[in-house]
Amino acid sequence: MSLHFEALQWLQLLLHYASLSLLAVGGAISLVPDMHRYLVLEQHWLTEAQFNASIAIAQAAPGPNVLFVGLMGWNVGLNAAGNTGLSAHAATLGLLGMAATMLGMLVPSTVLTWLATRWAAQYQEHRAIRAFKQGMAPPGDRPAAGHRLDPGQRQRRPAPRWRPVGPERGGGLAGLAHPHPPAVAAGGRGTAGGPGLGLTPLPSAHITRANSSLRKWMPRRAKARLR
Repeated sequence: MSLHFEALQWLQLLLHYASLSLLAVGGAISLVPDMHRYLVLEQHWLTEAQFNASIAIAQAAPGPNVLFVGLMGWNVGLNAAGNTGLSAHAATLGLLGMAATMLGMLVPSTVLTWLATRWAAQYQEHRAIRAFKQGMAPPGDRPAAGHRLDPGQRQRRPAPRWRPVGPERGGGLAGLAHPHPPAVAAGGRGTAGGPGLGLTPLPSAHITRANSSLRKWMPRRAKARLR
């Protein structure tokens, strides 16, 4: 396949990929149908086999998926050289086509992202920017309804008012405890939830106070067993 390429054709190739760059929200691979329409059906710069081979080789090779864009530009350059083999002239035009497609695909989206990031950092205290960041955050990091927007900080969850407790070595008493006193436990020093559960150890003073208040409600036989 032989093409007659001038500076205008190279500029058209660059500008077309630059326009596609701003639409590549789902990645460059999502724009393959439009590339096929432009390169194969309208301009006839690539054959059907060359277009499919560019995508297949790029997907099989290691590296980013955008490699197929460079291979399409390379094949366009080889066709512009007359497809006479890999000579110096063909390699030069192939590199020129690769540069046109890759620069057109990468530069506009990169510049747009850089400008948007700088603008968002400059106006990060603006209410709309804070609301956008909170809305785009993962569900676990979003504030509750009516919560004041606080950028840069995770939502602080209130500590539970009640927590399960139990003895350190098994057996004994398990129940619910209020922070004042913080725990009720029997049979040893007492650790909330027992060993291996990763909960906070309970102070011995709190356990003694809880046990003394508990004995007031115990029958005499149960008090004798605790002694």
